[in-house]
Amino acid sequence: ERNGMIGNIYSMGLALQALEATRKFYAPRQWDCAQAFSRVYAHDYQQPMAIAQVLPALVGRSYLDAAGLDCAATKNMSPGRQLPLPPVQGTHGIPRAPIQVHYCITNTLQGKHFHNCTSVEVPSGSTLLRVMEEAAKEDPQTFCFQTEQTSWGPYVTSIHGLAGSTEDRTFWQFLSAGNALEEGVGTYKPQDGEHIEAVFSTY
Repeated sequence: ERNGMIGNIYSMGLALQALEATRKFYAPRQWDCAQAFSRVYAHDYQQPMAIAQVLPALVGRSYLDAAGLDCAATKNMSPGRQLPLPPVQGTHGIPRAPIQVHYCITNTLQGKHFHNCTSVEVPSGSTLLRVMEEAAKEDPQTFCFQTEQTSWGPYVTSIHGLAGSTEDRTFWQFLSAGNALEEGVGTYKPQDGEHIEAVFSTY
């Protein structure tokens, strides 16, 4: 129903492992994994954690196989599925063209409500984190933010002095054209003219 997507692009790795490992329990209906794998192949995974979760599924295994893995017996075997080689990207010293990204921060949940927007210019291929840093550099009082490093990359803990809280079940959610981003700020790369909004949200 979602063109092969299971949850989001980062939950795909574990979902594919689970479905492959329990395939025999789906009889008589066989699970067709082609669409799901095509979504995974098409995505450029950057985070080590995401790669670690999706890689076993791509070679037809799951974490469950690790317990009985005989490395000596399998060292000469090639995986059942061949991974596509990533495209080689050479910059040849050519600077990347600048793009403009519209960035807004919105809070209508707690304390004094605010909605502030700016447009920043960054080199093409820059991450959302770079956009946020540029906005904070131009107007630190309004667009200041804090992150903490996680195994999935940088996680935004506060913007404009307002921090998310597990007690209040609040967090900063990032949207593009009203849709939640499937990647974190450290890997998502906005396009020229894109509108990104950070909204203080509850779950």
